[in-house]
Amino acid sequence: MAYDIPHPFNVMLSSGKASREQVRGWVANRFYYQVNIPIKDAAILANCGERAVRRHWVQRILDHDGYGDDPGGIEAWLRLAVAVGLERDEVESLRRVLPGVRFAVDAYVNFARCAPWPEAVCASLNEVFGPEVDRQRLDRWPQQYPWIDPSGLEYFQTRAGRAGRDVEFALAATLERFTTRASQERALEVLRFKLDILRQMNGAMALAYGLSS
Repeated sequence: MAYDIPHPFNVMLSSGKASREQVRGWVANRFYYQVNIPIKDAAILANCGERAVRRHWVQRILDHDGYGDDPGGIEAWLRLAVAVGLERDEVESLRRVLPGVRFAVDAYVNFARCAPWPEAVCASLNEVFGPEVDRQRLDRWPQQYPWIDPSGLEYFQTRAGRAGRDVEFALAATLERFTTRASQERALEVLRFKLDILRQMNGAMALAYGLSS
């Protein structure tokens, strides 16, 4: 299991071979994932009876929706959209979201609503790979995609720091609760499901926008 890093669409993006339309398609479609993250996390909170967990997990919602002077990750993603040449209103309208991406994200949110909260927390552990991916984008994209306004890369800089904190808590919560062989196998099933969600999203975008060699 390795995040969605090996998917051809993601490899294309990270290698600097994506066209402007492919980058824009990725940003527009991943926005649907971004706006559903706090909804997913609110579902986890609604199912969680442990106050200590809720006190920590609620920070994820604030990180994405914004709180106080922090505009939040959703706003930062919209700035990325503008930086790659998309219209803010068009992205917010979700008109560009592909059916396959919508289906995958909705399935993930529904899982968080219906599954026991420890499983939904476990599903977030794919983020263990996230900080490195975000740092690579910060390092490589200014050279690979010089047409992107660098100010739009703020999302990756902020998320690279916060993801480590989130993974540390989610991993500790998972290790504390998945202690039997059967439960640990279930944890692996949950992680495979989450990775399938990400692969489905990339697959839908590859089908719609193609792959550049």
